[in-house]
Amino acid sequence: MKQVVIESRERVYDGFFKLDETQLRYERFDGTMSDPVSRLALERGDSVAVLLYRPGSERIILVNQFKYPTYEKGPGWIVETLAGMIDPGEDAADAARREVLEETGYSVASLVHLSTFYLSPGGSSERVFLYLAEVADGDKVADGGGRAVEGEDIVSVELSLADALAQVRTGAIVDAKTMVAIYALQDRMKA
Repeated sequence: MKQVVIESRERVYDGFFKLDETQLRYERFDGTMSDPVSRLALERGDSVAVLLYRPGSERIILVNQFKYPTYEKGPGWIVETLAGMIDPGEDAADAARREVLEETGYSVASLVHLSTFYLSPGGSSERVFLYLAEVADGDKVADGGGRAVEGEDIVSVELSLADALAQVRTGAIVDAKTMVAIYALQDRMKA
């Protein structure tokens, strides 16, 4: 690991999102230290995402909901893996199970960890813990649809894996974590 020297850090916004401005120097590839630089980081916490899969049918369950940050550039309503933030002190797998139940009404016992990654490491510290979970009809124990107190209005979308891959290729599915999940499932099925 190369050296990083934090000279100062200030929280410049502290609302639902948190924004930190940091003055730092870092070790360059030639071994010298950089001049001081200023960097902003969106401190959001970590999140989970889950791709639900119906074995035997090669069908997946995604969700569709309005995501304001995508509205101006389109489409506004995004088909994606179920996802949500990890609460302070909560285990990532427990958060994944909670989000699956809240958004789709399925109860999942076992999760397969597919990957952990950053979505936008140039601006955000958020990591996504991505899981795969198998479900059957008997696992549906609640209505799902999200949490009304959070203003969520979520519908489940069931697709064949082939249809999901086609929607990635045509641009109908535009969410990066969902693309990673679909390709990871495709890869697992080939093995």
